[in-house]
Amino acid sequence: MNNSVGSTGRLLWAGLRALLVLTVVCGVLYPLAVTGIAQVAFPDKADGSEIKDAGGKVVGSELIGQTYNLPLKDGEETAAPDLKWFQPRPSNGLGSNSVNTQYSIILSGATNRSGDNADLVQWVKDAKAAVIKDNSTADYKVKPSDVPAEAVTSSGSGLDPHISPEYAKLQVHRIAEENHLTVAAVDKLVADHTDGRILGFIGEPRVNVLQLNIALKQLATAKG
Repeated sequence: MNNSVGSTGRLLWAGLRALLVLTVVCGVLYPLAVTGIAQVAFPDKADGSEIKDAGGKVVGSELIGQTYNLPLKDGEETAAPDLKWFQPRPSNGLGSNSVNTQYSIILSGATNRSGDNADLVQWVKDAKAAVIKDNSTADYKVKPSDVPAEAVTSSGSGLDPHISPEYAKLQVHRIAEENHLTVAAVDKLVADHTDGRILGFIGEPRVNVLQLNIALKQLATAKG
């Protein structure tokens, strides 16, 4: 009886010591070491890949997209896009923001609809018609064949912060007209904010919409 109690006590004490050691090593020392290395080697990424405006204020993350809409009016279910800004991919997952200074994510995700779903097909048709209408100006007419896929479809996460250079260039004439800028100046803005393939061969060229709109704001403010 006494030997059984003593053995049980030793096992419990050994288990408790293992728990304490592993808690200190895995729950304290390891997280602190990884955090310290990340802060030294990748400080920007470790802090959430924050993006700041010209005044140094954090306005978002380069990993999470934002919407650029007008204030929601009474009776409206969906806010209209603010056409003075470059528009991101359509998504139900992006929270609203006010002139790219704040946003709140309520939910994210894809539609999870099949390619032949009637609702999805109609959404894509409506989105395509809106892209053509919104981006056609007096001297620039958008053709249906000009509209890239990501202009009318959301990403799997619903939080994609990037668009293709083609979609950004499609918006150049509208942006120039809305902000009283030259097409050449806006076109250069897009070119300057186009990132190439990672390591030259991974992925596709892309444009971060938030970074592009911050640069657009600076350009428009300087001209105004």
